[in-house]
Amino acid sequence: MSDTEQYWFNLTTKKVERGFESPAVDRAGPFATEEEAARAPELLAERSRAWAADEAEEDRWGTPAAGDSADASDR
Repeated sequence: MSDTEQYWFNLTTKKVERGFESPAVDRAGPFATEEEAARAPELLAERSRAWAADEAEEDRWGTPAAGDSADASDR
């Protein structure tokens, strides 16, 4: 599917567009369907929450989990 056959959500006008109707900085996408593009704000929020959760998990890498002893000799 070419870019001109895909749908985009215009972040400025809050409207769905087909193909490259507006500057890239104003568009989110591409999306396969018009319905999916219309849900762009919801989808972007879901993805943002998932990315934030992943980053928080990565930030905790190597630290003891809550309730774990910092000293393994206590076991």
